[in-house]
Amino acid sequence: MKVFVAGGTGAIGAPLVRALVTRGHRVWATTRSRDKQSMIGTLGATPVVVDALDALALEKAVREAAPTHVIHELTALPKTGPRKASDLDATNRLRDEGMRNLLNASLAAGAQRIIAGSFALIGAAATMRNPDPSLQPAIDAVHSMESQILEAARRNAIEAIVLRYGMFYGPGNPATEEMIALVRKRWLPRVRDDHGQLPFVHIDDAVAATVDALDRGTSGGIYDIVDDRPASFSDVVTEMSDVAGARPPLAVPTWLVRLAAPYMARLFTMQLPLSNAKARQELGWVPRYPSYREGLRQTIARAA
Repeated sequence: MKVFVAGGTGAIGAPLVRALVTRGHRVWATTRSRDKQSMIGTLGATPVVVDALDALALEKAVREAAPTHVIHELTALPKTGPRKASDLDATNRLRDEGMRNLLNASLAAGAQRIIAGSFALIGAAATMRNPDPSLQPAIDAVHSMESQILEAARRNAIEAIVLRYGMFYGPGNPATEEMIALVRKRWLPRVRDDHGQLPFVHIDDAVAATVDALDRGTSGGIYDIVDDRPASFSDVVTEMSDVAGARPPLAVPTWLVRLAAPYMARLFTMQLPLSNAKARQELGWVPRYPSYREGLRQTIARAA
């Protein structure tokens, strides 16, 4: 296949490009930074320097590549993950306007299939009653991205699929690396009465599901790419501490977290027990790491 990856240097973009090249596909990967061209070249792909918010430039780039498949992995998040709602602002534009530009460019280039990498935590939050008002711009952006994809599929304009990824973790993921460092210093606590049920997914499993979706899955389908079982943030911190050989994390009350990090505190009340059954059945995807327990062992062993 000829695959155009929009966002080829991000948390999932880089390992995805590497996996696609390893499978023998011809790959183009975008970056906004000329300094990252060599990184993409090292992965075995053709670098494309373009801003996805520049519709004309993006269409020109996609037309020149003439891909059979296009993948949207555009984000502009802090390396260690968002800590406040405003950290999502730039990514919101890429999920709304950037998706529109990429979809139009893909149609103009005659691509066969487009895949949108969405975010399960926000996509599912849109269905919750009384979502947090500060998350509404992010919810609207994800809804726009997914709606554009689904509408294109409904019109038979292009085969289109949405993948709702869980919260990424794994080796090479900056957020995971920071968490491990904090756990070893005992600076990352667990929260008492943490009733969260959060969808996680190992980065390698997210990549594998995306590769599987290139030629599998129903156009117009939405697939939750998540671990077999949800987990609370405190469960993950406690397991990470144990696997890393660190002292057990300190336990703090929820009110203290709300005071110090209100955005992060919302994770301790969100309950999103999503299922990967549809992805298993239709994409033929089987997570190599069914839960954070297996995934963290591999992550910390590789880091060591």
